[in-house]
Amino acid sequence: MDPEVISNFLSEQREAASEDLQQSFLTIEDYWDRKLWHQLTDVLGEYFDNPASASQRLPLFRSFILSFAEKINQLKFVSLGLSAATQCSDDYERLTFLTHLTEKVNKPSSQDAYVFALVAASEVKLRLHDLDGARKDLDKAESILDTFDSVETEVHASFYRTNASYYQAKHDFAAYYRNALLYLACIDLKNLTPQESQTRAYDLSVAALISDSIYNFGELLLHPVLSSLSGTEHAWLRDLLFAFNRGDLAAYNVLENNLSKCRLLEEHKTFLWQKISLSALTEAVFRRPPHDRAMTFATISQETHVQPQEIEILIMKALSLGLLRGSIDQVAEIARINWVQPKVLDMKQIDNMRLRLKDWDSSVNQLGHWIEGVGKDVWAA
Repeated sequence: MDPEVISNFLSEQREAASEDLQQSFLTIEDYWDRKLWHQLTDVLGEYFDNPASASQRLPLFRSFILSFAEKINQLKFVSLGLSAATQCSDDYERLTFLTHLTEKVNKPSSQDAYVFALVAASEVKLRLHDLDGARKDLDKAESILDTFDSVETEVHASFYRTNASYYQAKHDFAAYYRNALLYLACIDLKNLTPQESQTRAYDLSVAALISDSIYNFGELLLHPVLSSLSGTEHAWLRDLLFAFNRGDLAAYNVLENNLSKCRLLEEHKTFLWQKISLSALTEAVFRRPPHDRAMTFATISQETHVQPQEIEILIMKALSLGLLRGSIDQVAEIARINWVQPKVLDMKQIDNMRLRLKDWDSSVNQLGHWIEGVGKDVWAA
């Protein structure tokens, strides 16, 4: 593009900008004249981050930034493009803009930028309910990401966030849960607004509860994002997660009335009862010392509040899910458990473990004293 045309364009944009932004334009013009592409990219990024620049982002990108796109870092180029895309009139225009942007950076030397742009396009397709198109783009992005030794965290964060949104739309709650947690691992939580943190914590909690393959919430229970629900109207959901984790049937019965506040939880009410029963079973086993884990069906029924005729099915379900390991004596109606899946402990559970360790220590001391008492002659010899 003719340098004089660009110079005139920048002058027009500077005059149209508010007073506090005009100094930034002078800096932009100076760096462009001196061909300081790195510094120019940085100052443009700062300018686009200013909310007051919104109306000028698209014109600047189309008439100015594209003229030297090959000379700057392609990942930053895409970042500027994504910022400009927010000013498109609707998602259809935004998708066209992002498709052109994706094609422009689809080169062997800029595959990270290509993935970044491709994921952004797939996110727009999700909003337009083109789930198949979004999945195709996400699969392509994932295959490229798998070839990288390292990549900027913002690229991974963008992929995991959009992948989570796709699985949420498909009601694949386990996949959503996994990708949403990976997304949170790629970002600084301080960059999320309180509302964004609460929404993410709410969605993760619901997914964890109604997924038929997630029975250990440890990673979520320990994640600081869950604390964003404390003191809000959704605080009960956090309490419900902890009740499930410790198999607390009494707490579940108290919190059960809140399920009607969430359509998905209400629809899965029967499944949730089955899930808390499994959690109560694993907790009952966990509380017992390893030498005392042969439990009668009657004991299990008392611990889990499950009908006696359904106990065998409950135990078989726990065994098939890998929550427990052991065997069932159908004739004697006894379950012999030799392993229980580890999980995150709350303070009460930790205190119970402390008491068990004290009992074990006392037993070891008693055994030592007994050996010392009956084996005096042996020690003397």
